[in-house]
Amino acid sequence: MNTIQVEVVSAEESIYSGPATFVALPGEAGELGILPGHVPLITRIKPGAVRIEKPDGEEEFVFVAGGILEVQPKVVTVLSDTAIRGKDLDEAKAMEARKAAEEALKNAKSEIDLAKAQSELAIMAAQIAALRKYRQKR
Repeated sequence: MNTIQVEVVSAEESIYSGPATFVALPGEAGELGILPGHVPLITRIKPGAVRIEKPDGEEEFVFVAGGILEVQPKVVTVLSDTAIRGKDLDEAKAMEARKAAEEALKNAKSEIDLAKAQSELAIMAAQIAALRKYRQKR
């Protein structure tokens, strides 16, 4: 079976390292699908779920809060400040953080505060969507 090595790394640790038959993730211009032998590529990614299909048929989900994707013919590397394994996502915490971001959005006093609150709200919405997608697969 043809595979590609996948590395998902956050600022704190390596989140996933192993072979895959397919990787799907949210690119800036839309969903990206990576198969073994994909042409080299470097692009930014949006907050959302990285879906990794393993050679045994199992799937691994990782939430990323945006970042950089590098694709080489034999290696896919995802670099993100924040990356959380699907099994470690906490919906209650994500909902609480989303409410806090919505409140910050209402109380923004400058364009910088507004932009920061909008960014945080988008990340939390993507995290909740990723969590729900992960749970559907289980």
